[in-house]
Amino acid sequence: MGRKKQGKFVRPENKGKDKRHKMKGKSVEAFTEELHTTFEASLHVEEGADAPQVKLPCPLAMWELGHCDPKRCTGRKLVRKGFVRNLRLNQRFNGLILSPMGTKYVTPADREIVAQSGVAVIDCSWAKLEETPFNKMVGAHPRLLPYLVAANPVNYGKPCKLSCVEAFAATFCIVGFEELAVLLLKKFKWGTVFLDLNKVLLERYAACQSEEELLSVEKDFLTSKPEEEDFDPFDVNSGVECRNLNRPMCAPEEDDSSEDTETSEDDDKEEDEKTESHMESRTLHDEEEETE
Repeated sequence: MGRKKQGKFVRPENKGKDKRHKMKGKSVEAFTEELHTTFEASLHVEEGADAPQVKLPCPLAMWELGHCDPKRCTGRKLVRKGFVRNLRLNQRFNGLILSPMGTKYVTPADREIVAQSGVAVIDCSWAKLEETPFNKMVGAHPRLLPYLVAANPVNYGKPCKLSCVEAFAATFCIVGFEELAVLLLKKFKWGTVFLDLNKVLLERYAACQSEEELLSVEKDFLTSKPEEEDFDPFDVNSGVECRNLNRPMCAPEEDDSSEDTETSEDDDKEEDEKTESHMESRTLHDEEEETE
């Protein structure tokens, strides 16, 4: 009695959730700085069982379904080296998920998501896609990769059939974190060949401002004629026959034929003059004999 009645406390809707969401992850600037430090450290790490592991600035994960040969699986090798963690089916991942079930493509606009929450791949066989439970690999950002060519020994030269490490590397290149791509690919003897094969496309994708622009770049590349490669006449293994560089180049056939024609006409004219002169001298000789 006599105590003032306090009003009912009303908690602001979603205030705490928004605050926690904003505090989660790191800024792109902080990520980039940490990335440079990690990459520099990786250059001084020697390969070997006792070599200290380099900590990546963002989480990498993988759903592993046991479809692939363990000795050839690039995803499993990255797990053994401590770069990637395995996920269970139905376990959620908050970063980009590279999945055939995605409806959007990886673009440079995904840079912040990768910096804050990382990337996950699905380690399954391309021959067993129908058996793969994609609905049990959940996340908010499923993505597709645009056209790229594989460099792994199993599917070398085949479009779109990338291994796990190639999928990670392609994503990092497109969003602008190429150093992370190099760091992962260097764990494989053939790894950096992937960057060589797709150099032009990856640079064009990374320069796109939207998904529409990225798809336009992909379409233009697929419909354009392949550019002629630079020819090295000193490459004995190229299989291309070439002329002897120590001899002057012959003139075109058409010019040769016209020159031959002109020369033959002049020769015929000279022959005719010689014949006429010879006949005149012989006639004169015959007339002198008759006079005698």
